[in-house]
Amino acid sequence: MLRFLPLIVLLTMASACATPVGVTREDPKVLYRAFSKSVLSADSASAFTEQLLRRRGLDEAFEKDPEGVLAELHRMRTSRDNERLFALAELSFVHGRAHNKREYVLASAIYAYAFLASAERRAELMPAADPRVRWAVDIYNVAMTFALLESPPPPANGAESPSPANGAQPPPSTNFAQPPPANGAQPPPTEVLLTGRTLALPFGQVELESPREQFLWGGYRLTRFIPLIDYQVRGLRNRFRQPGIGLPLAAEVTPVEGPDADRARKRIPPRVKVPVTAFVRFERIIESLSDGRFRGVVELHALDEATSVEAEGVVLPLELDPSAALALGLEGAPVWDSELAGFLRAGRSIFGDGLIMMHPYRRGRIPVVLVHGTASSPARWADIVNEIQNDPALRMKFQVWLFMYNTSNPILFSAERLRTALHTVITDLDPDGHDPALRRMVVMGHSQGGMLTRLMVTDSGNRFWANASSVPLEDLKMTAQTRDLLQRAMFFKPVPSVKRVVFLATPHQGSFRVGSLAISAVRQLVTLPLSLVKDFRDLLQRNPDLARHLAGRHLPTAVDNMQPGNPFVRTLSDSPLAPDVTAHSIVAVQGKGDLLGLNDGVVAYRSAHLQGVESEKIVQSSHSLQSNAATILEVRRILREHVEASASAAR
Repeated sequence: MLRFLPLIVLLTMASACATPVGVTREDPKVLYRAFSKSVLSADSASAFTEQLLRRRGLDEAFEKDPEGVLAELHRMRTSRDNERLFALAELSFVHGRAHNKREYVLASAIYAYAFLASAERRAELMPAADPRVRWAVDIYNVAMTFALLESPPPPANGAESPSPANGAQPPPSTNFAQPPPANGAQPPPTEVLLTGRTLALPFGQVELESPREQFLWGGYRLTRFIPLIDYQVRGLRNRFRQPGIGLPLAAEVTPVEGPDADRARKRIPPRVKVPVTAFVRFERIIESLSDGRFRGVVELHALDEATSVEAEGVVLPLELDPSAALALGLEGAPVWDSELAGFLRAGRSIFGDGLIMMHPYRRGRIPVVLVHGTASSPARWADIVNEIQNDPALRMKFQVWLFMYNTSNPILFSAERLRTALHTVITDLDPDGHDPALRRMVVMGHSQGGMLTRLMVTDSGNRFWANASSVPLEDLKMTAQTRDLLQRAMFFKPVPSVKRVVFLATPHQGSFRVGSLAISAVRQLVTLPLSLVKDFRDLLQRNPDLARHLAGRHLPTAVDNMQPGNPFVRTLSDSPLAPDVTAHSIVAVQGKGDLLGLNDGVVAYRSAHLQGVESEKIVQSSHSLQSNAATILEVRRILREHVEASASAAR
């Protein structure tokens, strides 16, 4: 009996251990991460692919000979072929990324496309209950981006990058962007090449076609395509990204020759980054897997033109990342430097007539014109632009325009530039008056920009001229050029195309921050345009009586104009808005209590408050309120209201 004691002890110990098959408790978050893992979130394939390898007894073989296993799986055909295609997509991606082999990454994109195109998947594409459908779309997007990247520079250590023996192009780095330099500067953007060429595969080749005519956009040719897939966005409240198929890119532009192109790009700056999505369409994808000959056609879709694509009989959303394109365009852009420069040097050159478009004119879309404030720039509207362009209810109804001006110029002269630009753009775009949307314009102005906005919907009469002179303009001696400028700046009617205005933190009765010390400092720092100064001196020399009347007075800057009690401020605040214009106010205040005692640090509530507006929204914010959540919500509400009002007016 004693000789069986060790066996009894061993059996007793074994009975206290876990059974060969059973369960253990686990945190649901850990289990979910395991279930939702794919090659895009980990360095290994999903559970679906791992199961297929184990069922076929290929899991250990893949570790030892991945290319042999991939070739074997490629040759196979099964009754549930979609499972094999998805596994090939994941495994090719794993191998291609791990060993820096572009041909396998491209194969991953093709397998993912074939998985999506297979008859068994089509019925599931819309509900997409199977997570592999979403993963296959993402694998296609990421793998195709990687496969079309330009070749990187040689490694820093002088080693040569491996080149596949089958003639594939030299592989790019396994990272989508090079590591940042040691000094912290941004590395140069990596480029996706959309040119037609032959690309190698492990089992054949792809003839890539790229029709050049689709690369035209607003008087420019789209030339350099920067992948957005590895950029984080900073400075915007939201990064809007539409999941879908295709490569989200930011395109750079070069001018196209010709008078039509010159007119088309007249208001689109050359540094614009255009949000586009590239989609490579494959024909006969399933059949091509057998013979290894693939034909891919590059399609390019700009955000302002399309948001979906039809493929294999199914309409799919395009992958869109417009927020990243917007942020990339503003990264290091000269517009930031223009803020102080445009204030100190009021004669500084401005792009065109100051009216800037975010994309080419689109018939039927209502313009929203955004006018920045003092020592500011159009870049400060980034959050509102981002929200409008990515709101499904607004994106196809509005086109965003921006007005840029030198903010120390006399406000009446800046308003004259805006008024002229609005008249000119209507004449240029729609001389025959066929687009009613252009006559339903919305203008929004922040701070001083709100004062310019108000002058778009004001009838001046003789009020502003009377502040300067008791002598009628026609009785004064001056050059024809000066007379024309004064006529346009001092005497004007409401702009008929502007039907709604929004004032944001606007000092209708001046800013309490503008005092005599501030004005004195500004006069010492600011350089007004030489042409204005020369015209003013010439006017005084030709008219001695006027010179005596204005003795001791200077050509006013915008800061002079915004001083509480200034004749310009008093005249503007007493001027009624055009009766057919709807007006709204968004007023910033800091702190709680009686509104009449609050301010935003620059403008008091008493000054920003305007009687007779359709609505007044109070937001807790500093003076720069454009990125405030409550401001953005109110802007979106106002624009939706304008869409409804415009539809009613059209009926």
